[in-house]
Amino acid sequence: MTNPGLTRRGFITGVALVAVADRGTAAPPVVVASKLDLEGALIGHMILHALAAAKIPTVNRLQLGPTAIVRAALLSGAIDFTVEYTGNAAMFFHEEGAAVWKDAEAGFARAALLDRRANDLVWLTPAPADNSWVIAIPAPLAREAGLRTMEDFAAFVRAGRRVRLAASAEFVESPAGLPAFERAYGFRLTADQLLVLSGGETSATMKAAADGISGVNAAMAYGSDGALSALDLVALEDTCRAEPVYAPAPVVRAAVLETYPQIPDVLAPLFGALDLSTLRGLNEKVAVEGEPAATVALDFLSARGLLGRHPRGAER
Repeated sequence: MTNPGLTRRGFITGVALVAVADRGTAAPPVVVASKLDLEGALIGHMILHALAAAKIPTVNRLQLGPTAIVRAALLSGAIDFTVEYTGNAAMFFHEEGAAVWKDAEAGFARAALLDRRANDLVWLTPAPADNSWVIAIPAPLAREAGLRTMEDFAAFVRAGRRVRLAASAEFVESPAGLPAFERAYGFRLTADQLLVLSGGETSATMKAAADGISGVNAAMAYGSDGALSALDLVALEDTCRAEPVYAPAPVVRAAVLETYPQIPDVLAPLFGALDLSTLRGLNEKVAVEGEPAATVALDFLSARGLLGRHPRGAER
């Protein structure tokens, strides 16, 4: 992955009709899309399963493309529904420097207000998770040095302890990446303390830290990365909120909700169940254990009793 504000969550050539409601009169299906990443596919399949259980017809456009393509498709009406991250709204509306995006509730409210006013798009209940950039370190180092937060890490750097961070050029250079952490916590990494990887996928940066490749003992990662646990890495807590909050939320065209007003009630319990620990664990099943995203999504919803719990009168 690269900058979460740009590519966070190729095209899929096939279009699958996932669910067709048993209705007396035909209603247009809801075209559900996601970004290319595995988390987008995972949550997208949850949405498809939940809507199917509520007998709402859907068309599967998951893993449609990067943020810019999915956003353009939503604005044009080519798709009806996607998963977006609250912090990305700062980019959409050119408010990158505003403090509101660093508060989960206020950032969501701002995103919802701006998108409804400008584009007639509705942001529904977000997940209580944050997929912002983080710095992760090997668990043995965290235990040995007592590193739990970015404040601890900054003190570790200032004390002259050995640090080498694997990251993308974008994370190192973007004001919203490493410079934001350095400003907030009062430390500075030199060029010798950085390993800048081409492309900067978090799978590569985290593996470098876990295996100590080229002396790396810290990695750029995302808060809900599925491989954190598998690689025995600790995501350091951003106590000073250097980063915006990137909470995943369903975003849908208002016209669709006029046809299917039950959608918010169908999805609220699903997203409410996706706290950070849960989302990391589900991502791990896909990214590390290799399970299909659709299977992981269905198993999760079934285990939590979230299928078929649509409100009375949902069948129109």
